[in-house]
Amino acid sequence: MKFFLECDKAVHVCDKSQYNEASFLEKLMLKLHILMCKLCRGHAKRNSKLTKTIKSANIKTLRPEEKQQLKTRLRQEIDNSPQS
Repeated sequence: MKFFLECDKAVHVCDKSQYNEASFLEKLMLKLHILMCKLCRGHAKRNSKLTKTIKSANIKTLRPEEKQQLKTRLRQEIDNSPQS
């Protein structure tokens, strides 16, 4: 078994790890890779920061009925606008 990840695979495992989809062995191999690779260490740091930012964001979305109302209104505006 190969214990050193190539950078492209390390990035993939880093992304999987972000969503808790990486296995224990993958995480261990990623940690070893990050210890030796400055570029992937930077990627992992940015990835971690992005995850924390998204989780802490107070994102509010429209309810389905509000979305439908907005779509209907936009369609009416488009249909009623003068054609050039």
